[in-house]
Amino acid sequence: MRCIGVTPVSTFTFIAILFTSGLDVGLIMFPLTEFAGYADIATSPEYAFTNPLAIEFGFWAFLIWCFYFLTCFYFCIIEPKVQFFAIPIVKFINNLVIIGTCAFTAFLLLSNLPWYIPQLADEGALTASFYLIVLGVIAASVYSSTDIRYVSILSLASTWLFFALITFTWLAALSSDKGEASELFQTFGLLNGYFSNIHQFVLPLNAYHEFYLYWWFAWSIMIGQFTARFVGGLRTYQVFLTMSIFPSIPIAIWFVGLYYVHLNDINIAGWLNGMMVAVGVLFVINSLDSLIRLYTDNLNITITRVGKAPYFVGNLLVLSSLTLLFTLDFLQIQWVGAVVIGLMFSCLLFILFTRLKTVAQINNSPEQNILDFCIMEREKSAKQ
Repeated sequence: MRCIGVTPVSTFTFIAILFTSGLDVGLIMFPLTEFAGYADIATSPEYAFTNPLAIEFGFWAFLIWCFYFLTCFYFCIIEPKVQFFAIPIVKFINNLVIIGTCAFTAFLLLSNLPWYIPQLADEGALTASFYLIVLGVIAASVYSSTDIRYVSILSLASTWLFFALITFTWLAALSSDKGEASELFQTFGLLNGYFSNIHQFVLPLNAYHEFYLYWWFAWSIMIGQFTARFVGGLRTYQVFLTMSIFPSIPIAIWFVGLYYVHLNDINIAGWLNGMMVAVGVLFVINSLDSLIRLYTDNLNITITRVGKAPYFVGNLLVLSSLTLLFTLDFLQIQWVGAVVIGLMFSCLLFILFTRLKTVAQINNSPEQNILDFCIMEREKSAKQ
């Protein structure tokens, strides 16, 4: 069947929104800090089944995005008929999950900044400068969420800037006196270690992988809710390929470049390091503005209803406060992920016991979405 959301966009824009909303600063800032740990099999023998590049890819790519497809398809096709997430208590819990994950995203940026901007750190510790940077990011995200046009524009800009970052990283690796093109391209072969061992990544390898899985679970429902809005008439298998393969390709190219930099100890300090921070910050803004817009719409805390100033100040205070709670270990993303798992099982039971016949009869996207999409297509054809 054709999958049509309430705000359908072109396939490229959909991929850009998916990619930048579904990823955050961790994609940019984590790998270089993690490769050495995955290589240390004396300390962590559970990583010995493959190489560090394949493990990093497994923590971020293909299988995870297949799960995103599942939630996107659910919210685009099934939820409009089932209405499980419209149940008041479920709606309330779901929005708490979204708000908590927003704050965790800001916390990740805060905790990684000292590694990438050591000149602002106090012997590796957080300083007021880092808190101000994160406060500015949260403020920019809240402002961006006030208009859906900003979300699309920032998503496209982030995608192109990420591609530029990949290009410059590869150029830096190749132009180094330690870099050789043949060796760099041969590094791609290490990714086979993921696909030949994909079953290893289904269940937690260790506590750190468990943390990652809870993190992805925490994101899954809200990313599915958000991206389902923008599906623009793709067939189900096309949505699957778009969501599982397209994001994995640039992630693979990015990780290969970073792993080669790591293996050869190539210095990327300076402007390239600064560009990584800038793209990471932009990814955070993209992720946060999407999620802020999602939970404020769900809770009907819109600008039209509460006004622009209260909307801005309220969201800024809530997210800033929760971010600080994460720094104090008062909140943990594992708790959020566990709540999401509970929601998913509850949804499955709700369908099995009350909506099984309804789901079995679904054979198309919601009628109103189809009608709006047809009108949009006709208007587009008339303009051409």
